[in-house]
Amino acid sequence: MPNPLLVTLLIKIGVAAAIASFLVRVRFFSRAISHEERSYRDRMVLAACFALVFGASVSVRIVTHSYQAADLGLEGSFLSGLLGGYLVGLVAGPLVALPAMLNGEYFTMVLYTGVAVAGALLRDLASDSEQVWQISPFFERSLYRLYIVERDYPTAGYQLLALLVIFMAEFARQLMGQVFDSRYLFVLRPQADSGEWWMTVVTYVATLFAVAIPLKIWNNQRTESKLKEQNQLLMEARLEALSRQINPHFLFNTLNSVSSLIRTNPEQARKVVYRLSHILRRLLKTHDHFVPLREEVQFIDDYLAIERVRFGEKLRVEQQMEEAALECRVPSMLLQPLVENCIRHGLGSKVEGGTIRLQARRDGDSLIVSVADDGVGIDQDKTATLIGKGIGLTNTHQRLNVLYAGRFVFDILGEQGKGLEIRITVPVNPGKERAGA
Repeated sequence: MPNPLLVTLLIKIGVAAAIASFLVRVRFFSRAISHEERSYRDRMVLAACFALVFGASVSVRIVTHSYQAADLGLEGSFLSGLLGGYLVGLVAGPLVALPAMLNGEYFTMVLYTGVAVAGALLRDLASDSEQVWQISPFFERSLYRLYIVERDYPTAGYQLLALLVIFMAEFARQLMGQVFDSRYLFVLRPQADSGEWWMTVVTYVATLFAVAIPLKIWNNQRTESKLKEQNQLLMEARLEALSRQINPHFLFNTLNSVSSLIRTNPEQARKVVYRLSHILRRLLKTHDHFVPLREEVQFIDDYLAIERVRFGEKLRVEQQMEEAALECRVPSMLLQPLVENCIRHGLGSKVEGGTIRLQARRDGDSLIVSVADDGVGIDQDKTATLIGKGIGLTNTHQRLNVLYAGRFVFDILGEQGKGLEIRITVPVNPGKERAGA
């Protein structure tokens, strides 16, 4: 027949894992442990979570009289100080002990408050806040890796100190249980005359696991949260870089045009500079990822006005924009790379120039935007190879893929000698595709 105390201790470890898994799903708790810099409100939320959950574990043991493994008051008090510091520990520790106090276990509050302070002191002794999260139940592997493999002696020393403090907390409970009547303090320990000395060791190890397992579970959540934040920041940076990309040759050519116009046509030079300032202001200012199509068209008007200075009458523009389409929101800087692609690759090599056609219309819940030219064109069977080669088309396709998660259509229609058309179909409401964009 298995030892009843051993079964209780094993269940206790399982309860610690279950409580940790429950708390990590509580949004307020998860957010509070994700960052080391916490506001006063965050610390109070953290203290409340520890007090409610671990105080409830003490209450379950008191009410049922049989589920002794549910009582994780000491471990919860220690964790509250270790993760939250003195304020959280001094609030959570006494509150966790409150059910036991009401049951006549008067020494519980002294013990739990002292253990919470010990956890906060251990937190203060960490040279790096991440050392707290590296406390492991499999301490022998951690110490081998830190001492022998990585030679990280400060972290290894901290691991040993944490192990000692946890064992001292359990020793204080065992000692108080022997000195005072069991009515005044709940303690799990083997019978004095059982002769099973190894059960005393198991009791200490169970306390270590009941502290370290929640740390591991919560640290995994922190790691996932940090990865999500980093991926979000990476995506934001990528979008900013893509949306603000503009061909340097355009700027150089514009400045050269202004330089020439200053002597021959100062008024025209002034207009070009004015248009260029609009473009640069748009590129440099902070803006949303989505803007009304009307704003994009205004930006293209400035862009094409500058290009017409260089190309003159050879560059013609036709626009067919439905009024309803102009109110739809599209990714910022959507049209400029496509129009630039038409000018450089479609019309640039044609002596007689050509026409760029901009069209936009709504089709139910979709917006269809088309940018076409009547330039040199390309065979239809070669259009699939353009993505990945041209900067403008690749840039636009990548941004659409990030913003709409693949829920868009990017068609390239071409014919040798008759021009090229890029037709994009996107949802009318981008917020449904990418919340927070």
